[in-house]
Amino acid sequence: MMMMCAAVGLWVLSAVICVARGHDNDQAIKGSVVDCSANSMVNEANDSFSLVNTANNKFSFRLYRKLAAQADSQGQNIFFSPFCVSTALAALSVGAQGETHHQLFSGLGFNSSLLTQTDVDQAFQTFLQRANNTSQEDASEGTAVFVDDHFKPKPKFLQTLTQSYFADGFNVDFSQATESADTINKYVEEKTNGKIDKLVENLDPNTVMYLISYIYYKGKWATPFDPKLTKQDDFNVDENTKVPVLMMNLEDDFYTYHDDQLNTTVLQLPFTSSYSMLLMLPDVMATLENAICPKLVTKWLKAMMTPRRHEVYIPKFSIKSSYNLNDVLSEMGMTDLFGDHANFRGISEKQGLAVSDVVHQATLDVDETGATAAAATGIGIGLTAILFPVPVLKFNRPFMVIITESNAEKILFLGKIIIPTI
Repeated sequence: MMMMCAAVGLWVLSAVICVARGHDNDQAIKGSVVDCSANSMVNEANDSFSLVNTANNKFSFRLYRKLAAQADSQGQNIFFSPFCVSTALAALSVGAQGETHHQLFSGLGFNSSLLTQTDVDQAFQTFLQRANNTSQEDASEGTAVFVDDHFKPKPKFLQTLTQSYFADGFNVDFSQATESADTINKYVEEKTNGKIDKLVENLDPNTVMYLISYIYYKGKWATPFDPKLTKQDDFNVDENTKVPVLMMNLEDDFYTYHDDQLNTTVLQLPFTSSYSMLLMLPDVMATLENAICPKLVTKWLKAMMTPRRHEVYIPKFSIKSSYNLNDVLSEMGMTDLFGDHANFRGISEKQGLAVSDVVHQATLDVDETGATAAAATGIGIGLTAILFPVPVLKFNRPFMVIITESNAEKILFLGKIIIPTI
């Protein structure tokens, strides 16, 4: 008789609100084509932290391409937090053994000959400590585990989640499906400041544990847009489709870069924190998507040496994405998580423990708000503007977006805006 699998629900969620705006330098560095198979966004040091960080950043773009392949056929926006997904999977690997553990490590890009589980746990502990030790009130990252009253995970598993992944722990009665879902949803809503308020709708009756990774970030632009300058305009979804948008406008000194190899213009919009948003406007989206990698992002950021004046137009928008990652992760080699071959004996010796679903939700809101002072900074530039027309950079067609630490060490969010909506 086939043994019924107990379900481990793995839920990944993220939310970011971007309030306000940024900076620029218009430089085109011609020549070298980036070899994405080589180094990554950080120096290839041999310490475990750098190795995990390198793997995380490479995982970001591998996962993006998988999601893009699904979204492109349906003309959908893409937005997700690769760091949030990798955190959840790394936390799950704490309880995996054998081939299941190997598939998780391999899928995440962790070289098991160089990295132990302890190395990975310590690296994520450092990531999360750094994120939560900043003085930013509008940022939080972490994990949580909800365990059924009648299920007893191994103490070492729970201890590692608490110490390395800062997991909050809760006991629930999953046989009471509605009450359990409400408990999880209320926790998620609180951690994301209401941005994700209904993560769980239907609970698998065999669920014994839910593992959640969350990230919330509310960034204020270093220089805000003036709402008075926001006007309705057209956004060109494709050659035949236009949609009306509210287009924000700002003239200021910005860091920009034009990649001649990819015919892509990159704009950096710094927040008041250590993070910034990169907006990438390609002539041909597929060319950018096929080439983008951590080393390329590093190249752009290093090239942004001197800010130059631009007039920038960016649409106001609010998007919400929801993904079931089961098929995507299976395509990335993590097949045993979901079936009879799953080995989670690091969580419990109980037979038939498998992951039911890996689900990710993310939201992104971009508007003018931010520091209220000096909203009109730099608009009047007198004769200089007449003698030297200010270049215009207008994001009125599909573009990619990355939210990253300013030193490009950690990618928080990654996406593509096809149809900006309010």
